[in-house]
Amino acid sequence: MKVGLDTSVVLRLLTGEPETQARRALEEVQELMGNGAALLVSDLVVAEVYFALQYHYGVPKAESLRLIAKFLADSGVKALGVASTVFMVPNLASANPGFVDRLIHAEYMNSVKEIITFEKAGVRLTGVRVLHDF
Repeated sequence: MKVGLDTSVVLRLLTGEPETQARRALEEVQELMGNGAALLVSDLVVAEVYFALQYHYGVPKAESLRLIAKFLADSGVKALGVASTVFMVPNLASANPGFVDRLIHAEYMNSVKEIITFEKAGVRLTGVRVLHDF
């Protein structure tokens, strides 16, 4: 059985807050894994967790990336999309384009020939064409 985890569950597991929900999330995840379930998170969940850790919990960008990458590497929960490959980018916290832009790029590269953007940093990625103002 495959089970997708929502952003709210992943945040409880990562932050331990609120405590009662974090405990409940951990119990449910442990029970599901004990029953052989594959636990998955979508790239949208990964992106939401990334922003929520920073905005709602005050976790710095680099630490947010480290926490999520460690969670995906150590917890038994797997990324459903391309997030795991994006986490391999060196110095991801200071990379330009940033984490979410790289998620978008990696997902598109699985199914399109070219990406068009106005983001100048896009020139650093393969298959990206930067549009310029007239």
